[in-house]
Amino acid sequence: MRLRVGLVGLGSAWEVRHRPALRALVDRFEVRAICEQIPARAENAAKEFGAEAVHGFRVLAQRPDIDAVLMLAPQWYGYLPILAAADAGKAVYCATALEMDLDQARRLKERIEQAGIAFMCEFPRRQAPATLRLKELIATRLGKPRLLFCHMRRPAEHGPGGPRTSVQSSPTQDLIELVDWCSYVVGRPPTSVLGLRHRSPGDGDEDDYQMMSLDFSEGSPPGTGAVAQVSCGRYMPATWQEAVAYRPPAALQVACEQGIAFVDLPATLVWFDRAGRHQESLESERPVGEQLLSTFYRSVTSLVRNASGLEDAYRALTVVIQARVSHAEGRRVYLSW
Repeated sequence: MRLRVGLVGLGSAWEVRHRPALRALVDRFEVRAICEQIPARAENAAKEFGAEAVHGFRVLAQRPDIDAVLMLAPQWYGYLPILAAADAGKAVYCATALEMDLDQARRLKERIEQAGIAFMCEFPRRQAPATLRLKELIATRLGKPRLLFCHMRRPAEHGPGGPRTSVQSSPTQDLIELVDWCSYVVGRPPTSVLGLRHRSPGDGDEDDYQMMSLDFSEGSPPGTGAVAQVSCGRYMPATWQEAVAYRPPAALQVACEQGIAFVDLPATLVWFDRAGRHQESLESERPVGEQLLSTFYRSVTSLVRNASGLEDAYRALTVVIQARVSHAEGRRVYLSW
């Protein structure tokens, strides 16, 4: 069975992840329509896949020859294509974070649940070979995580009027993915968050650094369970290439009960225990993009609706939003799921 899909937006990962994955999984996916705010780009992609370039995400969602909507970039639409897909009863694959407040996120989650559609948010760090191997080591050799340090450093673009966020991804998307990554490694969502934001004078509306402390303690005083420090910095101009590439921190450092691990995506894992140092260069049978779309295919074609993807995305977004509340109010915010 081939899943007939419509694409909304062709984001920054189109050439490196989504396009190759859709071509490799031609036995599972058939691209029927593409909606993109740059018409020439939509027409070129549509020609490659034998699809039709359409004007308007609502037209795409209502087409009878579409089974699922792949939202690959938010562009100006925001979360409206997801609502359109829910109204049309079409499954949704969301590859981008959406700027919204907590009430909007809650209403969106309710609309998806009421529609009863399959929904999956793209979290590529979960499927990286180094992450999967780390989960194995936690279960067999390293023991439960105690401390996690998750850092991302991206270059900032500079245009007229001061620093401007890199077009690769939004700060919100980066933070949501990092929060989900830590939650996945620990095995549960955090119970509280403490947030900090920094904005240099003249930077406009963009933060050049955001940090949050996640506490995963359950049924105990804060700080007695696993704790994660998550940070995302965009304080180096993209033109400073040598500085940007200088000593980047490990993407994830995890101190466990019986050892410590350092992860660099997608496939490098160095870990230490009483026996000493172990270094692994891992490979996957399929690229991450293919694994993610294959998971979405199974969730759509399965007779049992899997809502875990929706819950994970909602929780990660809630944590990021509450971290902003924490910074504004100068206090730790406790989370209730």
